[in-house]
Amino acid sequence: MSKPTDVQVRGARLYFLPVQTRVPLKFGAETLTGVTCARVSLTVAGEAGAGATGWGETPLSVQWVWPSRLPVAERQAALMEFCQQLAGAWASWPERGHALEVGHEFLERRLPGLLEEFNRRRGGEPMPWLAALVCCSPFDLALHDAFGRACSRPVYATYHAGFLSHDLTAWLEPAPGSRAGFSGRFPLDFLLRQPARQLRVWHLVGGVDPIDRSELTGAEPQDGYPILLEDWIRRDGLQCLKIKLRGNDAGWDYDRIVRVGELACAHSVQWLSTDFNCTVQDPEYVTTMLDRLRDEHPRTHGMILYVEQPFPSELERDRTDVRSVSARKPLFLDESAHDWRMVRLGRELGWSGVALKTCKTQTGALLSACWARAHGMTLMVQDLTNPMLAMVPHVQLAAHAGTIMGVECNAMQFYPEASRAEAAVHPGLYQRRNGLLDLSTLSGPGFGYAGAESRRDPGTPAADYPA
Repeated sequence: MSKPTDVQVRGARLYFLPVQTRVPLKFGAETLTGVTCARVSLTVAGEAGAGATGWGETPLSVQWVWPSRLPVAERQAALMEFCQQLAGAWASWPERGHALEVGHEFLERRLPGLLEEFNRRRGGEPMPWLAALVCCSPFDLALHDAFGRACSRPVYATYHAGFLSHDLTAWLEPAPGSRAGFSGRFPLDFLLRQPARQLRVWHLVGGVDPIDRSELTGAEPQDGYPILLEDWIRRDGLQCLKIKLRGNDAGWDYDRIVRVGELACAHSVQWLSTDFNCTVQDPEYVTTMLDRLRDEHPRTHGMILYVEQPFPSELERDRTDVRSVSARKPLFLDESAHDWRMVRLGRELGWSGVALKTCKTQTGALLSACWARAHGMTLMVQDLTNPMLAMVPHVQLAAHAGTIMGVECNAMQFYPEASRAEAAVHPGLYQRRNGLLDLSTLSGPGFGYAGAESRRDPGTPAADYPA
């Protein structure tokens, strides 16, 4: 049944904004020194012809979405080319409805075929599904923003029966044998009615970040921003530290956790998390490390709030039973959580939580959040080092989803100057004070950009399909 607020996409513009890091960011086997952000404006029209233009942005973090031995430049070029193809596909997508309905149909019925065709035409190593999701996400984010603008409402205030033609049974199925149900329920039933206006913020301790002065080389930037972890803690009042680990070097990983834990204790930091970025092959690697920490460094062990994605992301292929890890600490899916189906499989294998990311589309993040909440799983919202406009939907998701603890935001560590234009509108989003982010300036329809989308000239479109 259609709604008078239903919209259809009529036009799309794509821009590429390059950003360079001030210091390298190492995760897994690769190191990031720059990223290209895909910024999208999407125009929609309603039944009576009235329309709106929405905005979305995502960093195309190729090392994260497509780990490979192929040159970074080759992978990056493929992602950018695929984004350009998506612009045309979105501009001509005929579906009409709520943004969630239109977005879901595109993800299910159009994106798989586009990726298959793209990989067949390119040849060689295929671009993975996670990369396709990241390329698609700025379009999907812009769609949700445009829908809210067309309705003159914050988009999170539209995720209910007044605007959606279908309840969650149209998209989600409960796990067999569970008491979860989606009949007559809508996303807003699983979100916070009073979203947080401040969020506890997590700082990323990258794999090559210096912990003490003995690790400084003299080549560090002299730009007024901290270099050492303790200086970040003091300046920003940090209470939560996420530690990037190698996953294939137990001695290095253990020492890293111990050293960060000692520094955290010395500066009254409250929480730690560990992130192996899919490099661990055996659960015993993690359980042995956790047990040793419990015995030798119980305070640091107690500060570890959760463990993030130690194991390879292809759950359907590997099907590793991870209950031995989740019995010790909450264990969160990240790279594996492509959609709610993967969350369901993760739950079967023993994962206890989900790290949501807007870079996998707003539509997919919402549906995964609803499925996880219905089945008693814990949520977190993780960063893709989101600068500029990408920060806004990211923190909005964390504020509305209700996480185990705040939100991860690390763009201010690796490219703080990149967001200067947007920070003029939302200063509390792009600087961390007293360990918090301030969301109070987010207001108005859509995601609440409040004019931040027009604070910079994005340049010439890389693809332009005008309405």
